[in-house]
Amino acid sequence: MNALVGLIGKKKGMTQVFDAAGQSIPVTVIEAGPCTVVQMKTADSDGYAAVQVGFGERKPQRVGKAYRNHCLKAGKGVFLVLREFRTSGEESFTVGQELKLAELFKEGDIIDVTGTTKGRGYTGVIKRHGFAGFPASHGTHETFRHGGSIGNRSYPGRVFKGKRMAGQYGDDIVTTQNLKVVAVRPEENLLLVRGAVAGAREGVVVIRQAVKGANRG
Repeated sequence: MNALVGLIGKKKGMTQVFDAAGQSIPVTVIEAGPCTVVQMKTADSDGYAAVQVGFGERKPQRVGKAYRNHCLKAGKGVFLVLREFRTSGEESFTVGQELKLAELFKEGDIIDVTGTTKGRGYTGVIKRHGFAGFPASHGTHETFRHGGSIGNRSYPGRVFKGKRMAGQYGDDIVTTQNLKVVAVRPEENLLLVRGAVAGAREGVVVIRQAVKGANRG
């Protein structure tokens, strides 16, 4: 296993596969890599050790000059997205080096996948927090989907921070932990992961070896 324990990819959607016993397994299909090393960070120069990798393609004229020139140092064009993966500082990578799926993950691995959930805009408390709402009869007057009381009178005289109220729902960075790799298809750069992953189809995801369940069977 390479010292680098992560890749950038795209969520392609969900499907199902069948095991040897004929049981259906729900899987998320992720296009994982190939990624390119763009920059090496060290404790001496940056205060920590990490490797920055790029994934995907963007038109050079659609990004800023600083971002474009930074990506071009790897000699592989302008990347759709850049991400960092921490290292111990003892690994040796070179700028422009290509990182492939088969080098990092195999069937049976336990991984964590980070994605951005679908943005649902400004929503009320029923959709955002699962509130029950008010009765639809017995004198309820135009407050069927309201949140109800949010505080007391003179004491404490304010609304506590964190109170569940209406607001922007979704578009959050979410990590789904301890997902099992069902299959690796290196010729197509596809990773099949059991279960669901946060985000919409074609959304960018980051795949790392599991932090909590790395040794689980």
